[in-house]
Amino acid sequence: MATAYHRIVGGSVHRLSAISDGIFAVAMTLLVLDLHVPALQLLHAQHALWAPGATGGERQLWHALVALAPRLGIFVLGFLTLGMFWLGQQAQLDHLARGDRHLTWIHLTFLCAVSLMPFSTALLAEYETYRVALLVYWLHLLTLGLLLLGALRYAERAKLFRSDTPEGLVAAARRRIVVAQALYAVSVALGMVNTYLSVALIVLLQLNSAVAPDIRPLNRF
Repeated sequence: MATAYHRIVGGSVHRLSAISDGIFAVAMTLLVLDLHVPALQLLHAQHALWAPGATGGERQLWHALVALAPRLGIFVLGFLTLGMFWLGQQAQLDHLARGDRHLTWIHLTFLCAVSLMPFSTALLAEYETYRVALLVYWLHLLTLGLLLLGALRYAERAKLFRSDTPEGLVAAARRRIVVAQALYAVSVALGMVNTYLSVALIVLLQLNSAVAPDIRPLNRF
């Protein structure tokens, strides 16, 4: 009975895709919780103390919003990161004929790491000038990339991809993951100079991946 159960459990790619969509949606939504509206009482106190006049409060609010810019940038970084990994995972799942118990657990482990993205993003937002926070974020990216690569390699060895999967698609996906992780490592290395520079480069890499035109059909992986 246990053998039969192990043969059939985790075979539905559609169920795996559904739970993936849900976890990614929740993680993306939780990222915004780190953006806080400036406290009205604090603005009033600063207005009365430093900026008397009708427009003093407006100026204080503007300054407070400008001060939120770094956190907004980290939010964009986290959202783009989750978006890129969601696209990568869905590209794999869309070409699977079936799943199995081992592949499902690899993807569930990947989703466990995805659910931690709001924490590592909040850590980076709170300690944006600390290299340790940047290192934690990079290790998170590395973990996600290795898990996605592991799922890809396992599915290939277990012959779980559909028979009509374009030739070279798996190799292109594997190459894309490796190149992306190498570029992330280079970006984090720049943190030895300036952590803001590292974050800016990672954002640019994510934006390039999101908006760069497809030259060949394989590039969509």
